[in-house]
Amino acid sequence: MAAMTEATHHVVVPSFVAFTLGMTVYFLGALLTRHSRLLRNFNIPVPVSGGICVALFVWALRWASGTEIEFELDTRDMLLVIFFTTIGLNARFDDLVRAGRPLAILLALTVVFMVLQNVVALFGTALFGLPSALAVMLGSASLVGGHGTAIAWGPAIEGEVGGAGAAELGIAAATLGLVVAALVGGPIARVLVERHRLTADPTADNIVGLSYREDRALGMDTVALMRTLLTINIAIILGYFVHLAVDAAGLMLPLFVPCLIVGIVLANAQATFAPKMPAVAGTPMLAVVSEFALNVFLAMSLMSMELWTLAGTAGPLFGVLALQTALAIAFSMLVLFPLMGGNYRAAVLASGFGGFALGATPTAIANMTAVTKRYGPAPLAFIILPLVSAFFVDLANAVIIKVFVSL
Repeated sequence: MAAMTEATHHVVVPSFVAFTLGMTVYFLGALLTRHSRLLRNFNIPVPVSGGICVALFVWALRWASGTEIEFELDTRDMLLVIFFTTIGLNARFDDLVRAGRPLAILLALTVVFMVLQNVVALFGTALFGLPSALAVMLGSASLVGGHGTAIAWGPAIEGEVGGAGAAELGIAAATLGLVVAALVGGPIARVLVERHRLTADPTADNIVGLSYREDRALGMDTVALMRTLLTINIAIILGYFVHLAVDAAGLMLPLFVPCLIVGIVLANAQATFAPKMPAVAGTPMLAVVSEFALNVFLAMSLMSMELWTLAGTAGPLFGVLALQTALAIAFSMLVLFPLMGGNYRAAVLASGFGGFALGATPTAIANMTAVTKRYGPAPLAFIILPLVSAFFVDLANAVIIKVFVSL
């Protein structure tokens, strides 16, 4: 029976229902992880396994019956804002000062990697007979950049260099990259941690979720929950106004970036000017809310993937992505890990780098969360990587894409 290329029925799942399904998908992933030693041993994030299963089911349903399911994702986008706000609320200025040197190293390595990623894409387009004009859509525009950058740059590349179908190819690459990114980070960290016998700082705390050995009742009560949610909401409201000001100034930033920055300012202002006030930063409740937002966001992102968009360019796309995956793994383990210190934090960062180099920042954080829940905390990694992947990278990527397009 031939695969259907056009859907005959279109079903739209409302945002709240999609949000509820996202939570359900998380439990599906937890069930799969509990019964799969492979998923546990290689630190595959729980929402990843559940989300991929649902995406495959939706694809099979479309193929078998012509019914296409579309998920409204407004709630998912809000979860991303909540998550990055919690990251900001957990950041201390002294941590940011300590992060200065590793932040600069990671940023430099990321820029080098993006150049290499586009070089590999050029090689891949030549190898598989694709127009060279489409190379950046199989490189940093879609992989490090993700769906947003692919959509933004696709029409521009089509118009400037005549690469027809650039946006569609970029979206397909970003979709497949997201799946691969969610699967490679955990194994990278497992190999590095166990090969080098690395250990976490026993005095550090997890800032996204609790470890599997941690007492989940610690600091959990209604007052703590309400205080945490109120603080997050205040930070988001203030971040929204900052976002309006930044937008009026002509700078394009996603909403979660100013919310992350406002979270950093609020947490540190409270510690400096109101030290006796009950703090939210570093509390188990904030860690749980952070992990909840991340898990449901990732579950919704993966379950809503339109995997059938990969079919048209399946052969060349899979071939180039195989090359890009090999590059990401080799770069993470052989270049980034030793240059970032060769310690446990570097191993956690390597797992995260494998996530956003092929997918997106939330995938990177999910990879690192799965690793730290098993092996122990690495709080500075959760500050360094989002600052690079969610802010600086977009600026550098725009320049690199322009250079490669001009070539």
